[in-house]
Amino acid sequence: MTAQDRALAALGLDGVPALQPLTYPGLPVTAPSLLTGTELLALRTRPGGLGAWTVDGAAGHGPRSTLDDVLGALGQPPVTGRHPVVAVGSNASPGQLAHKLGRLGIPGAVPMVPVRLRGIGVGCSAHIGRAGYVAAAPYAHPGAPLTLVVSWLDPAQLPAVDATELPNYRRIPLSGDAYDMTLPSGERLAGASVYVSARGVLADPLTGLPRPGGGDQAALLDALLDASPSLRELLGPDAATWVRRAAADPELRERGTLLFAEEGWVLPWTELPDPSA
Repeated sequence: MTAQDRALAALGLDGVPALQPLTYPGLPVTAPSLLTGTELLALRTRPGGLGAWTVDGAAGHGPRSTLDDVLGALGQPPVTGRHPVVAVGSNASPGQLAHKLGRLGIPGAVPMVPVRLRGIGVGCSAHIGRAGYVAAAPYAHPGAPLTLVVSWLDPAQLPAVDATELPNYRRIPLSGDAYDMTLPSGERLAGASVYVSARGVLADPLTGLPRPGGGDQAALLDALLDASPSLRELLGPDAATWVRRAAADPELRERGTLLFAEEGWVLPWTELPDPSA
């Protein structure tokens, strides 16, 4: 596979929901990978932890080069110098993550790995984001396990991504044991962190349960417009109009966010309780 074949554009993973809001949350990585900013290299599991996994196709490196070797050659911190962060929304998309880091001039070398865990559901944050979309947010859910992408961010990347989430989200720690986090290698992840919504999550008016997030953004916005004449007057008549108007006007975003509460749709769930407690 050539460098061109590994490019995000060639893989169809270069989409940026921040620039194309109705594509939110974007396409996530589906296998262990190393994002280098413009490319996505495959990682192969092996015993010894993530840093010992091998990297396929890294320029100037043999087929048995470890992830830590490749990160070192790029002048970037090894896995032990990084912080794992669970993505429930667009941070699982390599195009979005590369965009966030690239616009700040921060090197985009990030291991991104699908991790199985339990105790978390994916809902919708009860606010309208800067790009105009309604983003995903986690909530406590004791049901079946699910797989979410975990990104290992270095000391420069972590505060940069934090800044893109504030003030509507805050990052909290999760215990790997409590949330049963398991890497594709079968090894356990000791812990990670996740961004929870400071605004709560949206409820489905019919059930009172959290409205599922992370799916078709246009369908979500159209459903919200159909359910609220006030929202339709403010941001309608359709999803395309919603994101165009909301992205251009912070006052409209805040008014729309307040309407969520006025409609009685907000569950004030801003924490993730320890599921083992």
